[in-house]
Amino acid sequence: MATYPSYPNAFPSAQPGAGAPGPGTLRHPRWWQRRAVHAWALASLLALSGLVILALVREQTGTKGFLVGLCLAVLPVPLLISAFRWLDRVAPAPWRNLMFSFAWGACAAALIAIVANSFATHWIATNSADPSHADTLGATVIAPIVEESAKACAVLLIFLFRRRDFTGIVDGVVIAGVTATGFAFTENILYLGNAFGTDQLSGGTGIASVTAATFFVRIVMSPFAHPLFTVLTGIGFGLAAWTAPGRGPVRRVLLPLAGLLLAMGMHATWNGSAVFGRYGFFAVYALFMMPVFAVLTWLAIWTRQRELRTIRSELPAYVAAGWLGPAEPFALGSMRARRLAREFAQHHGGKETAKAVAEYEEYATTLAFLRHRGRRGRAGVLYVARERELLDELWARRHAARPALAYAAHAVAPVWVPPVYAGPVYAGPVAPFPAHNTPHAPHTHHAPSTHNPYRY
Repeated sequence: MATYPSYPNAFPSAQPGAGAPGPGTLRHPRWWQRRAVHAWALASLLALSGLVILALVREQTGTKGFLVGLCLAVLPVPLLISAFRWLDRVAPAPWRNLMFSFAWGACAAALIAIVANSFATHWIATNSADPSHADTLGATVIAPIVEESAKACAVLLIFLFRRRDFTGIVDGVVIAGVTATGFAFTENILYLGNAFGTDQLSGGTGIASVTAATFFVRIVMSPFAHPLFTVLTGIGFGLAAWTAPGRGPVRRVLLPLAGLLLAMGMHATWNGSAVFGRYGFFAVYALFMMPVFAVLTWLAIWTRQRELRTIRSELPAYVAAGWLGPAEPFALGSMRARRLAREFAQHHGGKETAKAVAEYEEYATTLAFLRHRGRRGRAGVLYVARERELLDELWARRHAARPALAYAAHAVAPVWVPPVYAGPVYAGPVAPFPAHNTPHAPHTHHAPSTHNPYRY
């Protein structure tokens, strides 16, 4: 079995006898401080808000309208979630974060919006000199502020409490987009259900019905509208995540606020387009919404490609130190090669080997991003410990991953030159950002052979 060389501790205060807490001084967290309690409380609140919003929507639309709205509103959800998952494939966000985001948008944010919008519109109608403008003012001013703020809360919570999973623009775009997808899902149930109720009263059927028109505008033309607005908030949080800890605290606050204000402004413009009549709506759609959608789509794809380039440029340091094979930075920086590696492992080693390769790819990606942040002073004081943790995980899976990644690298690019890393390798930790110092891999030439998953 491979043995690891002693690894220097970058935090001498944690050494025994150097100020470390003695036996009996550590306190267990109280029951209300435990993570499981927080998770159950949050899940309960989301479930409760979901039941309340369900009752409110059903009350407004009726049972038939609710069921029709539900069946139609669910259609764009898989497409939008798949698009955001594709964008996030380089370093996938945990499913628990995506589930929380969608649930927050569909339940909590929707409940906040429907209650606040109704209250504000009613207040304006009863206190305004011209009550007929209450709905217009509510749609163009109140709704954008309330709805975008409610959706932004999900991004803020993950940014604060799942900071390890939130490292850049892609994470912000995905979390914000999934949250807005959940919000739009609930809102579409309400609009489509009300449209169906109107048709029931007026006798409208077919493509001339209010339901068909609402479906065309909200599901066919603009399923991306709410995600597009909230993605601006996510970009603001993503830029804030790039800011080094302790550096530019004002920037870390102003960037998310700027994104939120842009989201509110774009939302208000979209809602206000109805005031300009039918042609005004299509003009805003063609001249404003679609160009912004195209620019943000390009930005998201460019950022995804930038992440792959980061992997290819950062991992050669670990090749030079012996942790990775020569072909691995190239293979890990190509989505096609990563897929081929998993397929190769599945075919030759079974599901467990394929799972080990997938985990290897995730750990290596996280390691590359960690090193990239460390070289720019954004990794935090726990850089050394986190780097070692990731290297240990890679080392434990190397026998499954190396043959698969080597095969994938040569299959994708039969003629290629392994990247040469010219930087320094490990020379002792330099806290708090030892990103230019790469620890050497363990010596294994005297270790007994380990299990080869590809050996029959």
